[in-house]
Amino acid sequence: MSPMSQIVTEGIILGRTDYGEADRILTMLTPDQGKLRLMAKGVRRVKSKLAGGIELFSVSTITFVKGRGEIGTLVSTRLLQHYGTIVQDLNRTMLGYDLIKQTNKITEDEPGREYFDILNQAFEALDDAEIPRPLVRFWFSAQLLRLTGHNPNLQTDTAGQKLNPKEMYDFHFDQMCFAAAPDRGRFSASHIKFLRLSFAAHPAKTLAQVQGGIVLTEALAPLVSTMQQIHLHL
Repeated sequence: MSPMSQIVTEGIILGRTDYGEADRILTMLTPDQGKLRLMAKGVRRVKSKLAGGIELFSVSTITFVKGRGEIGTLVSTRLLQHYGTIVQDLNRTMLGYDLIKQTNKITEDEPGREYFDILNQAFEALDDAEIPRPLVRFWFSAQLLRLTGHNPNLQTDTAGQKLNPKEMYDFHFDQMCFAAAPDRGRFSASHIKFLRLSFAAHPAKTLAQVQGGIVLTEALAPLVSTMQQIHLHL
């Protein structure tokens, strides 16, 4: 096998399927090679040199060779970052699995580096016990909507008027923007500011630093979840 044919990049595991007696087919997200399917030969054996570099909730340096079909061959691995705190909490582990599943589904086409980055940032946030779990889920949903081009309009209302910090609003999903509702509106300037921050390219930790952030997250989570169901079918 010629070294010239080998490609070195970073990877995050999205899926694992056992194959044969000791092999495993890995689905991996990379920053510059899109999504890969790689055969990890002998990885299920106790003394496999590949096993240590392909942990879940990790970022690894991987060396691989492209195959003639859609499955390449994993040559070597080296663990760069393992977010081991996640698996010490069952709820954070289950959320981590869910975010991986969402990423795998949303990256059916050739994904850009941004998807690799937000999944890595999600692991980092889940690994930090100071960042509430619901906030991580909320942030990740907003980021997926942003990356797929489904940002809500957070500048003007349904009438095209600039959002007024003194006004109360409801949200219209068909127009993906707020509508003035002085008497029955559920969303204030604080909610809108928090949404703007959530849909910006900031890490989840930024939201966690907002005073009252968890209360705002609870109020806005159903709204963002509905956007995700409508536009991303997640």
